[in-house]
Amino acid sequence: MAGNVFQKKYFLQGSMQILLISANTEKINIPPMPLGLNYVAAATRNKGHVVRVLDLMTHEESRLPIREAIESFHPDVIGISVRNIDDQNMNNPRFLLDEVKNTVFYCRSLSDVPVVLGGAGYSIFPDAVLAYLEADMGIQGEGEYVFPALLERLGEKIGLAGLPGLYVKGHGLQGKRKFISDLSALNVSGVQSFSSTYDRKLWIPFQTRRGCPMDCSYCSTATIEGRTIRKKSPHIVIEEMKAFVKQGFHWFYFVDNTFNLPPSYAKEICRMIIHQDLNIDWRCILYPGKVDEDMIKLMAEAGCREVSLGFESGCGKILKNMNKKFSPEEIRKTSLMLEKKGIQQVGFLMLGGPGETRESVLESFSFVDSLPLNTIKISKGIRIYPYTALAKIAVNEGMISSDNNLLKPTFYMVRGIEDWLEETIKKWMAERKHWTS
Repeated sequence: MAGNVFQKKYFLQGSMQILLISANTEKINIPPMPLGLNYVAAATRNKGHVVRVLDLMTHEESRLPIREAIESFHPDVIGISVRNIDDQNMNNPRFLLDEVKNTVFYCRSLSDVPVVLGGAGYSIFPDAVLAYLEADMGIQGEGEYVFPALLERLGEKIGLAGLPGLYVKGHGLQGKRKFISDLSALNVSGVQSFSSTYDRKLWIPFQTRRGCPMDCSYCSTATIEGRTIRKKSPHIVIEEMKAFVKQGFHWFYFVDNTFNLPPSYAKEICRMIIHQDLNIDWRCILYPGKVDEDMIKLMAEAGCREVSLGFESGCGKILKNMNKKFSPEEIRKTSLMLEKKGIQQVGFLMLGGPGETRESVLESFSFVDSLPLNTIKISKGIRIYPYTALAKIAVNEGMISSDNNLLKPTFYMVRGIEDWLEETIKKWMAERKHWTS
């Protein structure tokens, strides 16, 4: 545990100057805005602290804006959000933490205040990322409660023991991680931070619920957000969306892992968007099961223009191996309903997982070829994350060692079909312009 000896260096008092840096500069799929960091900023301001948010995505290079922020703002604490560990590309993986490490080291060269990590990428690998980046502390999970509580502890000169999800360099985990049960209690996600920085034509990331119980074999969402779905009240959701619309934003991307779960909640959100006449366009991630015509009708009327269908395979056997709780028939039914209502569809295939064969690959290709999808995104190999069923399988098969922390990009690729798969993907893609990898 971190005791008084550790904390003497970091004793602070009263209202503090807090610099929060979104270190991500990777534009995977779409330019991601720092949604989570702005929630933390709002919660920290609510406790009386002065907060500045620096999004490195909006700058051509990072050193100048970091220097200007530190020298003009004189922060008492620097928080750094870690979004992506790598780009999940097995053929030529890019490890993204080295750029973040440069950010941490540069901050240290300009200031000796404590550096605290957070973000989705950090939450997957809290021990490993803290050690690799050589920061002082890190918060696994939701920082809206823990970060302000950490500042309070530092201000009152008391120990850090018991703070949930807080890791301290050289002292480990301070308290068992907890999840925020009432998301409605969160402040509006720092609309003021978005309003002065971003183009109104960008897609605003928006979240109505956290957690996913579906437990897909490869997925890291449960590690990041937990397995229990926790929701904001629909009224709070609409009020937050209205705040963005008032600032001139009309394009929204629901980043909820499964927009349509639970169905009754998703339908209520759609009904309220329609009732409030928000005049917005939006996209979401749709779980191919648990979908009916009423759901698709409401989504279309509420302004849904595109969905990401995360089915990952068109072969029933592989879907079961991935612990997917839907069938190819349900995928087809959902896809046809979306086409009927004019909603664009992006489909995904993740090839090479446990049990994959040449036959199952060709079955998936033929299946997606028969669907009215606007875009197909294909990946070869599946990124292995800790605490997943896929990681256990990889250990049992001798693909990785049990002590591998998996921080560096590590992929599951079934043996025996890799070269064939590479050539087959190229062949099918050459004949289908809407297929990408």
